[in-house]
Amino acid sequence: MDISAIALQGLDQASAQLDTAASRIASAGASSPDGASLDTVSLSQEMVALMSAKTLFSANLSTLTTAEQIQKSTIDMTT
Repeated sequence: MDISAIALQGLDQASAQLDTAASRIASAGASSPDGASLDTVSLSQEMVALMSAKTLFSANLSTLTTAEQIQKSTIDMTT
């Protein structure tokens, strides 16, 4: 089990979640060529998604930092 790989996968998931929420917010108020409104966007839902992505990113970044510290400690112990 590679902790770094798991953390990097989590960072990718956070990035995808952020991109999705940002796209939905950016498309708010967009209309189709015939003038009809496309979709309504729940800003409160998208803000929760953005905050969730931020927390997910932060947690995985901390995991990656810890994995690096463990690797350094292991190398220091073997030398």
